[in-house]
Amino acid sequence: MRAPCVEVVNLGLIDIPEKALEAGHQFRQADVDIIFFYITTYALSSTVLPVVRRAKVPVIILNLQPTVAIDYATFNALGDRTAMTGDWLAHCSACPVPKIANVFHRAGISFHQVTGVLTDDPIVEEEINDWIEAARVAHLMAHNRLGVMGRYYNGMLDIYSDLTAQAAAFGTHIEVLEIDELARLREDVSEADNLRLSGDDRSGIRCAAGLRPEGTGAGGKNRRGAA
Repeated sequence: MRAPCVEVVNLGLIDIPEKALEAGHQFRQADVDIIFFYITTYALSSTVLPVVRRAKVPVIILNLQPTVAIDYATFNALGDRTAMTGDWLAHCSACPVPKIANVFHRAGISFHQVTGVLTDDPIVEEEINDWIEAARVAHLMAHNRLGVMGRYYNGMLDIYSDLTAQAAAFGTHIEVLEIDELARLREDVSEADNLRLSGDDRSGIRCAAGLRPEGTGAGGKNRRGAA
């Protein structure tokens, strides 16, 4: 999971309640904007809930199978119930998704789901990239400053912008300016300021220090790594 202006906080495999509780604190401390939760195998909802409960951010459940289908010829030829159970659990990512979704819904946690194959699935890659971009935009909106020039015209009640709703929804800081104030501020801008804020040096909109989509795994008895 790599993209420009994105920082990933990967907490690895989480398979016991103690790790889940600690992960919940770590996500909160890292001030993440979105959590990608990859279920590697069968997972208990009691282990999953503490991971995301404190973060208060959107959660994307990655319902991704390791392969398009189980190789049943190889599977049936294993001949050992323990080995067969282990191989079946490796393809069991989708099994706990409904129960985890049920718990998230009852807990009031906003979540969405991406379904497909773990590798070489362009639809999955596109959906994940869309969520990363959405989180990036939300992060920028929460840290930018919006200028509103002038005052409302009392004859048009239908076009007012609710600045309080804007700030509450996105966290945007809003500056209300008159045209003469804007003109004065423009006069204070130097040529060096113009050069600094043009071209590739757009430090004001970089989000590398803020946007942290997570890659994590939950579930026990797994022989695969977590994304």
